[in-house]
Amino acid sequence: MTIRKAVIPAAGLGTRFLPATKAQPKEMIPVIDKPGIQYIVEEAARTGLDDILIVASRGKGVVEDHFDKSLELEHHLESVGKLAELEVVRSIADLATIHYVRQKQPLGFGHAVSLARTHVGDEPFAVMVGDEIVPEPIGAEEPFLPRMVEAFEETGASVVAVVEVPNEEISSYGAIDPGEKVSEDVVRIRAMVEKPSPQQAPSNLASRGHYIFTPDIFDAIDRVSAGVGGEIQLADAINLLAREKTVYAYIHDGPIYDVGRKLDYLKATIQLALRREDLAEPLRRFLQEITAH
Repeated sequence: MTIRKAVIPAAGLGTRFLPATKAQPKEMIPVIDKPGIQYIVEEAARTGLDDILIVASRGKGVVEDHFDKSLELEHHLESVGKLAELEVVRSIADLATIHYVRQKQPLGFGHAVSLARTHVGDEPFAVMVGDEIVPEPIGAEEPFLPRMVEAFEETGASVVAVVEVPNEEISSYGAIDPGEKVSEDVVRIRAMVEKPSPQQAPSNLASRGHYIFTPDIFDAIDRVSAGVGGEIQLADAINLLAREKTVYAYIHDGPIYDVGRKLDYLKATIQLALRREDLAEPLRRFLQEITAH
């Protein structure tokens, strides 16, 4: 089954980034020179997932505007000879076919995913959160989302991306109980727990915001009750699915940059800038200067 659709939940209020998110969606906060959500759309498009559903909420029309054409801006850039900038602006609208649905109440991550049911139909699909940026691979780095798609094609079952995190950080994530290995980087999930304490965590393998699902996930979401925070948690639905059917975890050891927390956002910005030819050397010199004192 070919995966061609991606779902990007973008309905959260972004309270961690107040006051910056008082009047703009957290997904539009720039990471260097692009809003965070653009990195996610670009990642999907690179993998061939060019049919994207963004689950938004009230006040996030600017996200839709960003991925639309901007004729006035394009005309201005062309008239003043800024052709490189014009190409960048035009390319954004051509990344993918993007659809939108609104989550009218903040009922949780699992509920947001459930709103994709009509759009997805009976096809497998990807879910990609806007807080976890996976950069375009360089050097010997293995492509992230393509490897997840490959794991799905090999197993025919849902796949959750996980990474090892320090034990003291596991309470910020969904943690899996890993079962038998299918390959060096794929294991079966026996159970999944949302935000466990370090003492209760079944492992330090943490879910990092990328998933490949079969449509079975929708039935599982329908059957779980409100969990952590009084919300419908996707981790609880994955746990149910793993107990009744089969779910696998792809263990990723490459870069994933978390832009959902302030300190991690700063780290991610620096790390992404150091991967760019136009910024790496001057930024590296600046960092050396300020850390030498």
